Amino acid sequence: MSRIGASARRIVPLAWPVFVGQLAVLSFATLDTLLVSRVGAADLAAMAVGGAAYITVFIGLNGVVLAISPIVGQLFGAQRHADAGCQVHQAVWIALVLAAIGSAVLLVPDPFLALAQTSPEVESKVRGFLSVLALSLPASMLFTVFRGFNTAVSRPRAVMRLQLIGLAIKVPLSTALALGVPAWGFEGLGLQGCAIATAVAMWSQVLLAVWVLRHDSFYERFVLWGRGLDRPDPAALRNILKLGVPLGASILVEVTGFAFMAFFIARLGTTPVAGHQIAANLVTLMFMLPLALGNATTTLVAQAIGAGEWRDARRLSWHGVLLGCGVAAVLGCVVLLLREPVLRLYTGNPAVFAAAMPLIAWLVVFHIADAAQIIAAFVLRAYKITTVPLLIYVAALWGVGQGGGYWLAFNVGGDVPVSLQGATGYWIASTAGLVLAALALTAFLAWVLKHKTRPVQTGN
Repeated sequence: MSRIGASARRIVPLAWPVFVGQLAVLSFATLDTLLVSRVGAADLAAMAVGGAAYITVFIGLNGVVLAISPIVGQLFGAQRHADAGCQVHQAVWIALVLAAIGSAVLLVPDPFLALAQTSPEVESKVRGFLSVLALSLPASMLFTVFRGFNTAVSRPRAVMRLQLIGLAIKVPLSTALALGVPAWGFEGLGLQGCAIATAVAMWSQVLLAVWVLRHDSFYERFVLWGRGLDRPDPAALRNILKLGVPLGASILVEVTGFAFMAFFIARLGTTPVAGHQIAANLVTLMFMLPLALGNATTTLVAQAIGAGEWRDARRLSWHGVLLGCGVAAVLGCVVLLLREPVLRLYTGNPAVFAAAMPLIAWLVVFHIADAAQIIAAFVLRAYKITTVPLLIYVAALWGVGQGGGYWLAFNVGGDVPVSLQGATGYWIASTAGLVLAALALTAFLAWVLKHKTRPVQTGN
């Protein structure tokens, strides 16, 4: 316990700024959910479908760029600062190209709409929502470079400050654009107003990030400025993509294993998907804590690997997983006990409240498994292992979670009890998939820590 406490004292100072920053990011969606739920059920349903589409595109592409974090972390641990700075330039090129592809997908969201099979009213709102978010995607991708780089060099507070500033811009702007300003005769744009506010906040964050990198003396050692943007380096790009593509695919599978629930639940009607949107937002909000602990653990493990401190890396790896699961268990139980007042913060609609309530029953197991799998996966990334986690995610989250969820929700076999059909069935299967992923990833991590005594080659 004393060793776990010592590790916690190293992890927590890096984790809490990430947690606060990620809460600020998630507050974008939470705020929009609270505002849109007051506009109407159709807007809330459109947000669930449109938000799932945006997250699917952004997270998958975002994961590729985040490969910069373990790469820079190891270089930083080895005191190779100029080489770490060169990686930032190459990551910017990747972010720009991926942003162009992602924005094009958001402007033509027909595949997502085909999955959701929404009403014409909801479809129109989804298209308007995503057309605006397409403008914010390049800013989000560029900020990911800044975030991944700063996380790797133990500067999460720099990211947190900008994320809080972004939230400070987002809150009044979303409120005014979504609900309107009666004193000015402005009626409000509903869901699309929230998207406009997000775009403004994200581009503001990017401009501030550039200012920080240019004026903070800490970054001088990385030699980021004075030569323009480096030309694309094929070898460096291949190195990032070799790690980043399976990493991005893993994150994409992880997120779509959850986000795609909204598409299929939308087929059940506006009220079920609105209830799912509330439960999903609550679970995502809780997920920010183990995500922050995973980020901090990965930073320390990668730096220890770069410095050749293998025993320290192994110890931090396990302690990060144990700490995350313990915190998740406590938080899950607290939210379960307070589920009624928590849900009433989201909606006063009795039908939507009733749709969300049974989904919360799976929250404790869901959250503990989520914490275990994400921290184990993050630690494996520090060792530059991404392919095996991808295979585990495909089998557990797509196979069990999505496949099993569809079978239960829509009574494919014809003999599924009524209590297990609909949105509840999807949540049961998703919980089972997360438990399987958590067990498999932690078992694989145990094998890696037992057999590997040097950095694993990218892509293993």
